[in-house]
Amino acid sequence: MKMNLQEKHALVTGASVGIGRALATALAGRGVALAIAARRTAALTELADEIARAGHRRPVVLHVDLGKRGAAAEVAARAVAELGRIDILVNNAGASIVGSQWDLADGEAARELFEINYWSPLALIHALVPAMRQRRDGAIINITSLAALAPWVFTGHYSSTKAALSLASETLRLELNGSGVHVLELTLGPTETALLAGARRDVPGAGAAMAWGPRGTTAELARLVVRALERRRKTLIYPRTLRMTPILPVAARWLMAQLQRKLDGDEARLGAALGKTPPDGAGS
Repeated sequence: MKMNLQEKHALVTGASVGIGRALATALAGRGVALAIAARRTAALTELADEIARAGHRRPVVLHVDLGKRGAAAEVAARAVAELGRIDILVNNAGASIVGSQWDLADGEAARELFEINYWSPLALIHALVPAMRQRRDGAIINITSLAALAPWVFTGHYSSTKAALSLASETLRLELNGSGVHVLELTLGPTETALLAGARRDVPGAGAAMAWGPRGTTAELARLVVRALERRRKTLIYPRTLRMTPILPVAARWLMAQLQRKLDGDEARLGAALGKTPPDGAGS
């Protein structure tokens, strides 16, 4: 049965820019009442004003830093207090870091990345799904990445967080079977966002590799996500030209490995890409 979005209540994280902003706008256009959350309050306020000017209900603005443990549960409680209930959770907030596995390891930057990309989505699910199950109605949208299937050098931590969230999404869907709560996993390839621009700039070899491949837009993505949600789709892969990638993961990994075959772990080269001074003794 098709999901009717009219008068649903949604919490969208990472809504200040890019994909989150586009999704919030698209959901508001379907009559969804919104709580929008991010670190940049000014950008959220601007988005709320924009949605209100378009004739829709003005979203509730919630400042939150999901890199901090406990912040997700707090923002979920605030969203419920403001809207009365949350029917749709959009786990969009995400970040990336650049560095080798041996350098970043289990340091603070790596742990904060997992907090944002993995633990916070699960904390929000923990806070909001029980009430959805009681009402036998609700939806979770988790945003993962094709990078989970085919990693790129110096972005392994990002790939790991998205792989973990992807597996968690599949497990959650199995656990919620028959509950009335729907799970949609949005698996992203290159989409024009600030995160993608940063990867092209900072990750060795990424700019050249992305020059030939498909790239999506946030506006088209938001339209497809709303349609997938209404149709209760389990997964959406975007850009659509890459939809065979999860079906052929071995081929995808081989291709990505070929694109990276001339790269290596030279820290001087990484330092130059990031505008940093390499450690003593780095490079040849």
